[in-house]
Amino acid sequence: MARADKVAAVTELTDRFRDSGSVVLTEYRGLSVSQLRELRQSLGDNATFNVVKNTLTKIAVHEAGLQDQLESLLSGPSAIAFVDGDVVEAAKGLRDFSRDHPALVIKGGVLDGKALTPDEITRLADLESREVLLAKLAGAMTATMAHAAAVFNALPTQVAQLAEALRVQRAEQGGGQEAAPEAPAEGAEAGAGDGASDTAGAGPA
Repeated sequence: MARADKVAAVTELTDRFRDSGSVVLTEYRGLSVSQLRELRQSLGDNATFNVVKNTLTKIAVHEAGLQDQLESLLSGPSAIAFVDGDVVEAAKGLRDFSRDHPALVIKGGVLDGKALTPDEITRLADLESREVLLAKLAGAMTATMAHAAAVFNALPTQVAQLAEALRVQRAEQGGGQEAAPEAPAEGAEAGAGDGASDTAGAGPA
């Protein structure tokens, strides 16, 4: 490979390491071209899978500041999954493919700058995907909103029922008390006074 081509290859790899949210380093010894094509297809749009040269990749790893996490893994035939989407989906694709094709060995990787062991990548594959988690979150939010709407809709009915219950309670309490004597009418009281005055003022004939 000409020097200019090597420089371009290193620059491209460096950019991929910097731009990808996570990378998984594998060894593909024994995989055929058709099997590698199948693996790339199984990763879908979440990741790209590139066979790399260790010498150039080591330079790119240093330039990207990931030498502590990845340099020790760059031995033997190396291929890297650069993950641009959901790392869980990519991990599932790699794990499932390695189960059917033991020649693919997951050696480790990096997630947000932190080193990942093969076991940690396998555990990632056991998690629910981002899409599933978002769907569950949306369902929970919808259920919560529906519950809130039901509560708000029920409030006017509950208030009306409470007001009616208070009215009935007050009516029952009022009916259980003895009725207070009615005050005499003003006309009757005045008439009684007038009559008494006339009788007291009457003398013998």
